[in-house]
Amino acid sequence: MAAKAFVLIETEVGKTREVVAALQKLNGVTSVDTVTGPYDIIAILQGKSLNDIGDLVTGKIHPIPGISRTVTCLAI
Repeated sequence: MAAKAFVLIETEVGKTREVVAALQKLNGVTSVDTVTGPYDIIAILQGKSLNDIGDLVTGKIHPIPGISRTVTCLAI
């Protein structure tokens, strides 16, 4: 069964465009939207398992320069 997650992302001032561009290049990221409110970006991820989602978030998304904080919400 496929896993899906919403990642709420806060970026450093002036870095949102660069973060969006980096996220759009990642396999497993199906959607990237700039939003208003307490978060700057919401990304939708899909993977084969929850482990795939976790690896994508910790291994590929967290290291992107300009990201200051993330909150991952798993779809159930």
